[in-house]
Amino acid sequence: MSEYTTSELLKRVRKIEIKTRGLSNQIFSGEYHSAFKGRGMAFSEVREYQHGDEIRTIDWNVTARFNHPYVKVFEEEREMTVMLLVDVSGSKEFGTQQKSKQELATEICAVLAFSAITNNDKVGVIFFSDRIEKFIPPKKGRSHILMIIRDLIDFEPEGKGTDIEQALKYFNNVIKKRCTAFLLSDFISNNSFENALKIANRKHDVIALRLFDKAEEELPNIGLVPVLDAETGTYQWVNTSSSEVQKEYRIEALKRNDMLNSTFRKSGVDHATIGTHEDYVKPLMNLFKRRGA
Repeated sequence: MSEYTTSELLKRVRKIEIKTRGLSNQIFSGEYHSAFKGRGMAFSEVREYQHGDEIRTIDWNVTARFNHPYVKVFEEEREMTVMLLVDVSGSKEFGTQQKSKQELATEICAVLAFSAITNNDKVGVIFFSDRIEKFIPPKKGRSHILMIIRDLIDFEPEGKGTDIEQALKYFNNVIKKRCTAFLLSDFISNNSFENALKIANRKHDVIALRLFDKAEEELPNIGLVPVLDAETGTYQWVNTSSSEVQKEYRIEALKRNDMLNSTFRKSGVDHATIGTHEDYVKPLMNLFKRRGA
């Protein structure tokens, strides 16, 4: 059951639209274009090499046949599909800073969606937990984006856990044509998803956005507290004042992050890490600029 009335929900959607659409128009739209549109290229023809052409565009087969350098000419595809794969498991509600991971995910998805439609791209969404919760097929237009934002704010998942592998397999099955996919999660998953990520990134262009909260990396010193695991629903008493407990907690967080970074690297996936305590503009811009370069 929704915790918002219809009018409250519409107000929240509108507020997010005003903020994220403004960011998209003023900051992200051009960067988005150079970071992602360049990947949506369709091979058109070959022509003789001219001074100033990039070496990487040389078609070596044709060059060998004619004993003279030829380059491939590409045309930018007119439209692209952008998929948002959003983790809506129990841990999404966690947040000790300015916002929860769910609120952070909602704003980031809205910025990406508005940047996409400004560039004439379609946007689709897959909500997942330990199951596929909902699939919204790719479409264009403001009303479609507003429906996505509404769902991001108000969606009640059936599952509590996280199965990234299943989400990636489902994504590969439903989206046949190559697309750009943003995978938003805290990546706290019970099973390995490296192989599924490699396969998805061969077929599509996958970008991982890891959302985290400071309290997942550094345990706040607040004495003996019952800690609820949002994904299993079980409580455990933890002495947060113990320096040993704090140290172990930090080490576990570092190990988890190292493993994640290694998974992204091996899968060839671009990624950015964004905290609930910070402004997401800078990490997103850095990601876009890195890709645009």
